[in-house]
Amino acid sequence: MPSALRYMLLPLAFSMGISTAGPSFAAVVATKSYSYFSIKGKTADELDSQLSTRGPTANGSSSRHPGATKIRFGGDATYVESGGKCRVGSAKVTVHTQIILPRWTDRRGASKQLSMIWDALSSDIKRHEERHAEIARVQARAMERQILALPAQRSCELMQEKVSEVSVRGIDEHDRLQARFDRVEAVNFQNRMMRLLNNRLGRSGGE
Repeated sequence: MPSALRYMLLPLAFSMGISTAGPSFAAVVATKSYSYFSIKGKTADELDSQLSTRGPTANGSSSRHPGATKIRFGGDATYVESGGKCRVGSAKVTVHTQIILPRWTDRRGASKQLSMIWDALSSDIKRHEERHAEIARVQARAMERQILALPAQRSCELMQEKVSEVSVRGIDEHDRLQARFDRVEAVNFQNRMMRLLNNRLGRSGGE
């Protein structure tokens, strides 16, 4: 059962406000939720077919995947005008992630071997998607630091342009990090699954 896992991304949107004083600060707001799609089967081939036909799509593609993480960035910032200059007073990047995972609904009566294979695969799917969500959270914190580090500008309009530029670069970097993670995971999938199965066989006493 291949694990071609992907993520989905919605654009970053920043709303802005202007204040006259106050210290600079940042606050990442990260939320995470889970949803599930049901699959049925009594053989590995049947489960694989269900994952291929019932799994979520990603990035506007019609291809189905065993799991996915929907990621949505947003945020707001305030500007402070002082001494003829404008600086960022506060910045908040929000990142909302929804992890979509498979749920095997007719597992009762399945062979022990198939159950062990499924447990290994489903745990790997969940780990993979959790890592996608973590990459998004880390990138949100990096974007906040970069926004707060921007030097003062001669106007708040120009400051807003600089914040927008940082946001675009941050989203581009996020996409690169996510794609690189998927490439590494795809290369290591077979070895990773064998390790998981061997570990589970060891815990069960090789029965």
